[in-house]
Amino acid sequence: MSKKAKDNLFGYLFISPWLLGFFGLTLGPMLFSLAASFTDYNITSKMNFIGLDNYKKMFTIDEMFLTSLWNTLYFVLFSVPATTAGAILLAVLLNQKVRGMKFFRTVFYLPSILSGVAVYFLWMQLLSPSTGMINTFLAWFGIDGPAWLFDPEWTKPSLIIMKLWSVGGGMLLYLAVLQGVSKEMYEAAELDGANIFHKFFYITLPMITPIIFFDIVTSTIGAFQIFQEAYVMTDNGSGGPANSLLFYNLHMWNNAFEIFDMGYATAMAWFLFVIVLILTFINLKFGKKWVYYEGGDRK
Repeated sequence: MSKKAKDNLFGYLFISPWLLGFFGLTLGPMLFSLAASFTDYNITSKMNFIGLDNYKKMFTIDEMFLTSLWNTLYFVLFSVPATTAGAILLAVLLNQKVRGMKFFRTVFYLPSILSGVAVYFLWMQLLSPSTGMINTFLAWFGIDGPAWLFDPEWTKPSLIIMKLWSVGGGMLLYLAVLQGVSKEMYEAAELDGANIFHKFFYITLPMITPIIFFDIVTSTIGAFQIFQEAYVMTDNGSGGPANSLLFYNLHMWNNAFEIFDMGYATAMAWFLFVIVLILTFINLKFGKKWVYYEGGDRK
């Protein structure tokens, strides 16, 4: 056996645990779900091939499909820009050289590491129309607070507000990259008469665009996967008032594990996969036009 072949053999042996995990726990289930999406399958029964019927059902029979898709798109369109902007603003504020800043950084980061279910129950209490702290605070200023999770017009904004509370994870990323922005650039800008806004828009933002791009791509993918919040905060997947919190993944879960229409649920999963794949490709394509890399290479 040649030295090159021996090196290759040892290389495959070292990565064999990952290969077994990939083929057995990732690629295998993906291919199985793809095959199941073309069948009438309810876990206990034998798979019956029905072609594209599951995909046709989404647009012709399932009345809640478009509702769940719209609810998810609404959440993505508003939560991703809001959380991205919130994380950037928070990182800029916490990047100042002020006594005790480490304490504030820790405080703002803590919500992002708290247990999800516990946080959802906390926010259900805060958003209570009658006894919640938020409406109580608004009442001090003579403002009649909304019904939040009990009002179809306010349910999704409620979750977006809750999402803003945990921007600490993104804030940490931006804070790390802000630490690496050259101080000489700010000093040179000050000599040219730049004020704080000029420095932010012409130095800070361009220098952190790679992280903004990364945050937008990952946040978009994560927002499309919203499920746990709606499941916990709407009485185990009821979808909230007027199905206003019936998100795509929640509707898919109900089809898979409430009525056991696993074939249709896997078809929904693949349709969502295609949507996210297309949006990610668009982000990657247009990212080259606005993402700035210090080395000058936009690839």
